Amino acid sequence: MADAPRDPGDLARAPQPGTAVSGAHPTLENPWSRYGWVMAAVWLAFLGFPVIEVLQDSAPTWLKGIALAAIACFAFVYVWSMNRLWAFGEGRRVNPAAVRWYAVLIALCLVTVPVLGVEVVGMSPFLLSFAMFTFPLRHAFGIAGVLLALAVGLPWWAGVFGSFGFLTIILAIVFISTAVTRVANNKEFDYTRTKDALRIASERERVARDVHDVLGHSLTVVAVKTELAERLLDVDVERARAELIEIRSLTRTALAEIRETVGGLRVASLGDEVEGARMALTGAGIAADLPDDLTVVDPRHRTVLAWVLREAVTNVVRHSGAGRCVIRLSAAGLLVEDDGRGLRGGKEGNGIRGLRERVAGAGGSLTIGPGTDGRGARLQVRL
Repeated sequence: MADAPRDPGDLARAPQPGTAVSGAHPTLENPWSRYGWVMAAVWLAFLGFPVIEVLQDSAPTWLKGIALAAIACFAFVYVWSMNRLWAFGEGRRVNPAAVRWYAVLIALCLVTVPVLGVEVVGMSPFLLSFAMFTFPLRHAFGIAGVLLALAVGLPWWAGVFGSFGFLTIILAIVFISTAVTRVANNKEFDYTRTKDALRIASERERVARDVHDVLGHSLTVVAVKTELAERLLDVDVERARAELIEIRSLTRTALAEIRETVGGLRVASLGDEVEGARMALTGAGIAADLPDDLTVVDPRHRTVLAWVLREAVTNVVRHSGAGRCVIRLSAAGLLVEDDGRGLRGGKEGNGIRGLRERVAGAGGSLTIGPGTDGRGARLQVRL
């Protein structure tokens, strides 16, 4: 990712959720990210106080019009830039765009000074909030300290501190709430990033393990049989030919296993489907009895069984009304049994017919019938 920041924590300039990155798969778009502006916009109600001050001021109409326009622009820039520049993670570098838009917000505040005077400090909570969510934390804390000092110092200097005591309290509340929110967001982001990294590492180990299991055994046998066939060429040609035929069969099997292993990275994964079955059944209030060891399944069959498991669990959740579902895996088979209302003589849907074709294509058979005690339904695959 050429556009990613070199500093892992500096994600303020990283591609935002939902954007595509050149040379990589596009990131999944969070459908709620487009509503992030609501969090910033909800506080705009407090800009009503500066607006009221402007309307009640005795300044010329044209000057009050400029002040109102500046407040309106301030509200728009605040919401738009906050939503666009929201910082993710524990960034260490200042985002130049955040600095530019922060300068714009300060300039718009200064435009209102001829009308608002010291009352302009009423807009400081927005400046504090913007800094807390767009700057690195150490810079944001420094800005917050300056704003708190100004909120106390300017009214004190103007001799009206008594009427601005509430503003100090509001600023303190805004600072505490935004700081806690920002720190919590950073920790959640770091946790998610670490979890994703561990998942990727685990997946790499799984692929390496599967490839080793597939190739290690097969190539060892091929090497031994090749040496044997080489020695037999001068002694027993027919037996040497038989060994060569077996070597050819072994290599084809190993090639099929590698294809299934690599294909599992792009299609259904048996491990993912077992975990998905756990979530689906639990969410439907069905007790799930699931296998713990997935390594018993031949790598050549894992993809097919993953598709079967997905469809079977979907049918259990949708149609069975069961209270318990048992899933068992073996070297070349799958069993899914529930204690629900059973088949009731219904016709097989497209999903089951598709599974029959998929299983038949893998050289296996799929049977569906009542459960072991006559209750519920039982789906079994033999490969």
